[in-house]
Amino acid sequence: MNRKLTVLLLLTCGVLHCSQAADDISTFFIGRLKFGSNDGSDCGDVGKDLISLVSRASTVQVTQQKLLKLSDTGLFETPFLFMNGHNDFILSDTELENLRVYFAHGGFLLASGCCTNPEFPKAWRREFSRIFPGEKVKPIPYEHLIYRSFYKIEHIRSVDENRDVYLEGVFYQGNLVAVLCEQGLCCSFAMGNNCNRGHGVAPEDGKKIALNIAVYALTH
Repeated sequence: MNRKLTVLLLLTCGVLHCSQAADDISTFFIGRLKFGSNDGSDCGDVGKDLISLVSRASTVQVTQQKLLKLSDTGLFETPFLFMNGHNDFILSDTELENLRVYFAHGGFLLASGCCTNPEFPKAWRREFSRIFPGEKVKPIPYEHLIYRSFYKIEHIRSVDENRDVYLEGVFYQGNLVAVLCEQGLCCSFAMGNNCNRGHGVAPEDGKKIALNIAVYALTH
């Protein structure tokens, strides 16, 4: 069991029997968040598609996604969270505190805006910059290991704009704990950009980015 899963096992032993925690962690991967007015169903089965993508390149036994609220105790038994959406949202003080504890104990979160709608990324940057004092959401430079954790990614190009796309992240004590891709990443890797045609990142790039993020989360 790698360091990331060991840390999460220690965290969950206070909630579950350790043998049960070990089994749950080794066989479960995705916790899909319900937040604000978002019930965890934006862009349909994108969470399951992420599971399928990761299971092809991981030795961790991956099962179905689990829908979670940030107020659920199951949050602390889930090493990897996924959230996506189109719209603005606000996190409560309790939700922010739960994320603070979750990240401080080794949890990881991937967020994706849907259909290149600017409202979700704007809200995510604002809300996730409130989790740790002095730690704002910031672009992740291409020198970071997350771009080389599985595929070697030199640049991510926007389909409709003449520019590179950078992942953005939240860091805790120097460690990357949450990642955002604003450019419709979930539309790209799950739906071939059918709902985001002509925008965002190319589907093959989206699959590589999503897999890199998941592998990085499992190993750091």
